[in-house]
Amino acid sequence: MARFTEVQKEGRRQQILAAALRCFARNGFHNTTITDVVRESGVSQGTFYLYFETKDDVIAALADDRSQSDALINAIAGAETDPVIGLTILFDLHGSTLGDAQRADERRVAIQGWAEALRSEPIRERLLANTARVQHEIARLIERGQQTGRFKADAEPQGVARTLMALFRGLTLLTAWEGGFDAVLTAKSIEDMVRGALGPLTAPGDADLAAHQEEGQ
Repeated sequence: MARFTEVQKEGRRQQILAAALRCFARNGFHNTTITDVVRESGVSQGTFYLYFETKDDVIAALADDRSQSDALINAIAGAETDPVIGLTILFDLHGSTLGDAQRADERRVAIQGWAEALRSEPIRERLLANTARVQHEIARLIERGQQTGRFKADAEPQGVARTLMALFRGLTLLTAWEGGFDAVLTAKSIEDMVRGALGPLTAPGDADLAAHQEEGQ
């Protein structure tokens, strides 16, 4: 019998996780059983246990996958030489997930994960670590903007970053509740708040930023 390649193994793992995401979004963590996930995924129970020992392991794996996605967004934003553009990209990429109807299940499960973190220390640690990484990247971009005179020197980077993280969490919750997301209005509101906290987000002759914003419209 031919052995599975690493790519095939990862594909099977993602198949199970995608099925679990659908089950959790539909019925919640506590009303979903391993049998439900096995049935939804189309794999055997034995195959499931080759990848995960418990339901909590599946929940933790979903949190890890979200963390990797956020890390990629952070890297893209952090690679920008202009911190203003980097911050704008960070907002745009994270914000685009809220307007994506295809990711509604992810949002529902993410919210459930916040509640689950109050019960499970391993899940709490994963969520806090991911939050800290995103918050650190926002604060780092703000600090770079202060060093170049683009942002107000008396702004508190960690405080602003923490507030923005809370804002995005609140928007995630509202989007899940209401089922709609006004990307244009939200982007304008975030820009107004950030402009008040950090000072102007644009500078005369900032063609690169203007071009980036125009592409996103």
